[in-house]
Amino acid sequence: MTAILGLSAFYHDSAAALVVDGRIVAAAQEERFTRKKHDADFPTNAVASCLAEAGLTPADLDWVGFYDKPVLKFERLLETYLAYAPRGFRSFRLAMPVWLRTKLFLPKVMARELGGYHRRFVFAEHHESHAASAFFPSPFEEAAILTVDGVGEWTTASFGHGQGNRIALTHQLRFPHSLGLLYSALTYYTGFRVNSGEHKVMGLAPYGQPVYADLFFKHLLDLKGDGSLRMDMSYFNYAQGLTMTSAKFHRLFGGPPRRPESPVTQREMDLAASLQAVTEEILLRMARHVHQTTGAKKLCLAGGVALNCVANGRILREGPFEDLWIQPAAGDAGGALGIALFIEHQLLGHPRTPQATDAQQGSLLGPAFSDDTIERFLQEKGADYTRYESDEDLCEAVAEALAGGQVVGWFQGRMEFGPRSLGARSLLGDPRNPEMQAVMNLKVKFRESFRPFGPAVLRDRAAELFAMQPGGESPYMLLTFPVCPEANLPAVTHVDRSARIQTVDPERAPLFHQLLRAFERQTGCPALINTSFNVRGEPVVCTPADAYRGFLATHIDLLAMGRCVLRKAGQRPLTQAEVVAHLAQFPLD
Repeated sequence: MTAILGLSAFYHDSAAALVVDGRIVAAAQEERFTRKKHDADFPTNAVASCLAEAGLTPADLDWVGFYDKPVLKFERLLETYLAYAPRGFRSFRLAMPVWLRTKLFLPKVMARELGGYHRRFVFAEHHESHAASAFFPSPFEEAAILTVDGVGEWTTASFGHGQGNRIALTHQLRFPHSLGLLYSALTYYTGFRVNSGEHKVMGLAPYGQPVYADLFFKHLLDLKGDGSLRMDMSYFNYAQGLTMTSAKFHRLFGGPPRRPESPVTQREMDLAASLQAVTEEILLRMARHVHQTTGAKKLCLAGGVALNCVANGRILREGPFEDLWIQPAAGDAGGALGIALFIEHQLLGHPRTPQATDAQQGSLLGPAFSDDTIERFLQEKGADYTRYESDEDLCEAVAEALAGGQVVGWFQGRMEFGPRSLGARSLLGDPRNPEMQAVMNLKVKFRESFRPFGPAVLRDRAAELFAMQPGGESPYMLLTFPVCPEANLPAVTHVDRSARIQTVDPERAPLFHQLLRAFERQTGCPALINTSFNVRGEPVVCTPADAYRGFLATHIDLLAMGRCVLRKAGQRPLTQAEVVAHLAQFPLD
């Protein structure tokens, strides 16, 4: 047996992943356990969860890998600070303590945290980990690989080729020129939190017009035909300062950044639309160049920018590749899985056999809780619940509640790895109900009303509702498609008539598939609203206790945990003080 633990930590979205004899056994983000969104600390709880899934201890591990090379990253920081000195001193002074305490001494830190593990540690470059996470779990024997994010050590984007059990990255774009950092700069400027609010900017884009796109190309960046770019750094402040944009940027776009939580104006909508248009153009150019250079027919994507489902949809529909596979945990959390698979295949040379779907197992790689465990918890809480004797009975009852306009918390099986809820830790609703988007945004999620919801749809019915190829799939909610004109799905149709869809099949998500079938039998509709089970600022729920608190503190009507179903009418309501205390744990992101 060969057991390999992969780790990502100390920037944002720390995570752990365990690969045993080439199989992905478990993977989880630390935030789900600590309830601290984007937790960057060492993933102590995620490691424990992964090892428990396999019945192992740290002493049983053969290899431990870390997703980037801190010494190279430190080199980049020093060179950048020196290049901008003395302007970058304040940023340098704030950054150094954590480097001198932790990041430069990672082998000692990891050895301390993994008591009992006494073998070697492996460090891969950041984009190697992304590339490994993209290709090795994919269903492809051979494919091109494209990774795009903010920045790793020096690299901000890279591409190469994967075949069998090997990957090779051959080209790179280097800091400070970065599509990911451009997107983050506009996230900051439009008043959202960097490394957290980029998806909000993407969701805001359809409300605006790309009126500023020409200014991007004229002033901010020089874009080449191959998708490479150079940025005019006089408009940005992220290399040397504590903000993302400079006073020159603010003058160009007519004023200072929007204050967080202040009203969103037409300017922010138009900036978001412009940024999205520019992002899509850059990624399409990159994809075409990668295809021309590698000659590959299929493409694998990872890195934080690969979470841009609108751009991904355009690459699939308009790009030159026959097929596309995107790592569900495309951001830094996925680097933990990437380094584990990199060790398994690239370093150890162990063979890889692509699977017909993929090796990600629906990305349902986190902890699960048995019906008996859930029932004991509910009994301790004095909760009123019904336990159903079969999955069929459970799905029929939940489908009936959904058809009646209720919002359902759906807590089943193993927790998802990555930012998307995929039918294990989900909030569900009827997509035909035109009021459901506002109800779920404002009364359940407590988030901005413009935020769209994605639909989960039966894979064999998806092409009837969305403009996608028959037999096509989007199992990880990472692709956007136009909604067909005849489809009556107002709660999941964005203002531009698009939807970020999840296709559900019985192989990856059998129980969720069964629920969708039950809803279709009762209503004729093969789709549901599927959004993450959390409130704004909170990580997705992990445990029965997380789900139960969220159920009581919001306007969720029904909670299905395993085969136990709770209806709001039968529960002791939380006091106002208890609700406030629960929500206060999660600062607005």
